[in-house]
Amino acid sequence: MTDTALRICPFCEATCGLTLTIDAGRVVGARGDHDDVFSAGYICPKGASFAELDNDPDRLRAPLVRRDGALTEATWDEAFAAVAAGLGGVVRDHGGGSVGVYLGNPNAHTVAGALYPPLIIRGLGTHQVYSASTLDQMPKHVALGLMFGSPVAFTVPDLDRTDYLVIIGANPLVSNGSLATAADFGGKLRRMRKRGGRLVVIDPARTRTAELADRHLAPRPGTDAALLFAIVHVLFDEDLVSLGALADHVAGVDEVRELARDFPPETVAAHCGLVADEIRTLAREIAAAPAAAVYGRMGTSTVEFGTVGSWLVDVVNVLTGNLDRPGGAMFPLSPVAPAPRGPRPGRGFRTGRWHSRVSGRPEVLSELPVAVLAEEIETAGEGQIKAMITVAGNPVLSAPDGDRLDRALAGVGFMVSVDPYLNETTRHADVILPPPPPSHSPHFDFALNNLAVRNNARYSPPALPLLGRPDEAEILARIALVLYGIGVDGDPRIVDEQVIAATLAKETADVGSPVAGRAVDELTAMLDDGPGYERRLDMMLRLGAYGDAFGARPDGLTLTRLRSAPHGIDLGPLQPRLPDLLRTPSGLIELAPPQLIADAARLRDSLGHRGGGYVLIGRRHLRSNNSWMHNLPALAGGTNTCTLRMHPDDAADLGVSDTAVVKGPGGELVVPVELTEDIRRGVLSLPHGWGHDRIGTGQTLAARHPGVNANQLNDGSVLDPLSGTAVLNGIPVVVTVAGTPA
Repeated sequence: MTDTALRICPFCEATCGLTLTIDAGRVVGARGDHDDVFSAGYICPKGASFAELDNDPDRLRAPLVRRDGALTEATWDEAFAAVAAGLGGVVRDHGGGSVGVYLGNPNAHTVAGALYPPLIIRGLGTHQVYSASTLDQMPKHVALGLMFGSPVAFTVPDLDRTDYLVIIGANPLVSNGSLATAADFGGKLRRMRKRGGRLVVIDPARTRTAELADRHLAPRPGTDAALLFAIVHVLFDEDLVSLGALADHVAGVDEVRELARDFPPETVAAHCGLVADEIRTLAREIAAAPAAAVYGRMGTSTVEFGTVGSWLVDVVNVLTGNLDRPGGAMFPLSPVAPAPRGPRPGRGFRTGRWHSRVSGRPEVLSELPVAVLAEEIETAGEGQIKAMITVAGNPVLSAPDGDRLDRALAGVGFMVSVDPYLNETTRHADVILPPPPPSHSPHFDFALNNLAVRNNARYSPPALPLLGRPDEAEILARIALVLYGIGVDGDPRIVDEQVIAATLAKETADVGSPVAGRAVDELTAMLDDGPGYERRLDMMLRLGAYGDAFGARPDGLTLTRLRSAPHGIDLGPLQPRLPDLLRTPSGLIELAPPQLIADAARLRDSLGHRGGGYVLIGRRHLRSNNSWMHNLPALAGGTNTCTLRMHPDDAADLGVSDTAVVKGPGGELVVPVELTEDIRRGVLSLPHGWGHDRIGTGQTLAARHPGVNANQLNDGSVLDPLSGTAVLNGIPVVVTVAGTPA
């Protein structure tokens, strides 16, 4: 009997609604949900391949436990007992601070990944926490934290109402958008242009997004921050600054004006490889547009001045009066964001509360840079990592110098991985605990709703029953039980009930809370009678900006109401939110934080000092998402290949035809060459997430088409100093013909 079920797609940041076709207890197809309030039927190849990923024969269906050096299938009881013994032993002998935790980016797409890792980290009391954030968006977090007092006060372009959009270092027609959750990003751009809006794309490559643009600027990789500062220079120099409604909420304008004097377009243009008049024209058009937004992503983030560039994106939005207004860069309001409590000063944002043990890298957002993980495992002494927990991550492919990290993980004392695959990282685990396929899991976008270009709330309960295996929430809760001394056989619901009790106790004691002064027991009794994660979600919805405040606002959101709207609830377009969301000590937008001013001086000193030679940038594919979608036949082939793109004139100069050797600071690779005029001369492009050629993995198709690991060219020694993010774009490389010494 064929049936259907609705499901939010968990494979990228677009969060499209899907209609799954189910036959004989398994998903056999997926199409777009035309009634979904956010995506309205849009679907990309990744969503269409839902059934393949759900039924991938290489997905682990049972735990693996290392016995006599080999990973073998075990029962869940045996696997949890092995975790309790191995992890418990390390904590007993060396303390929780000796356990490292790595969280991969799929955690942003799961209920369990959002709710439970913080409890594991807290139970360990470890500072050895790593995630894909320092390979990705950490510069944006730091910039937001310093400017607005909150590292999650994300600004996104109001795509449905903007008149002029600048996209810098992003390719949303391929990535589906990132740090800007927008189903059918390409469709929104086309509709913007149809209503008379203009699109400018700044990228060294002529990407699919750049092909759609009214104007494409192709600067040298890594020069985005200087380019943005030149735009700021023009805004001041030509008296184009207009704060508008922001005037009473901004501090530091004069400091930015003074810094910008050192970045005239005539100086910066040579540094960026552009024409000065192009920069001046761009600044004038942003300032003149009725509503404009600047949006930056990986190209502005994973570079030497990533935090400065991320800051300057919003400096331009502020100086042109386009921050926090319709059609500009706006702040989404997630359904689980705390209910607004009015303007009030905050504590601000700090980094460097602790430092890495070996190289002294500062903490950022309670994390250390992934680039130092290998040395923290290898280096003996007090605080050495003796055990690892990885959740949905593959840093051997994602982090710089994966060969070194590969060797380090092979020597760690104990490792447990929560992951559906035996991959390049989890092959080192002593225990692998596989979560069920997506169709057996719930979905709510705790993180990505905070980035949505239109406010909404949607929840997908599991489409299929678990059938005798724990869900990911229970897997992670049982690890937490070990760390809290309850034991792996304890009731996992204890974890959720403790969180609920602590949260409600704090809320009822807060005079600004919508439940101030009420009894915790009364509120607890009102929560949804479901699994622990649903009870926590219900609590967060009720306390949230649109919530029912536990009955005080009868029309507000609850999980019951959300369940009754299977296509989601539209919460309307983005609304101005300043000054309520500001959490700086001054209660103002800090346009010139001292840390950023200091690093801007470093940027100024770098002008004119860029070396020659070739530099490498990354590349995204529509049919791929980092390293975890290369095992699906529907997504293999086509343009989703691991090739080195280079300009034909560069290839002719080098004598390269079909294959090249690329050598970087961390190693060298032999790569097939793809010639294209859609890339700036002197720039090479290699996609991220490949290199599936290590023995002992279990992804059959990926191993047949392994590609090469671009991050192996990078030794991880160069980081953005303010965020600890590895410099993955614009790294210098040497290229030679295959068979010729580099």
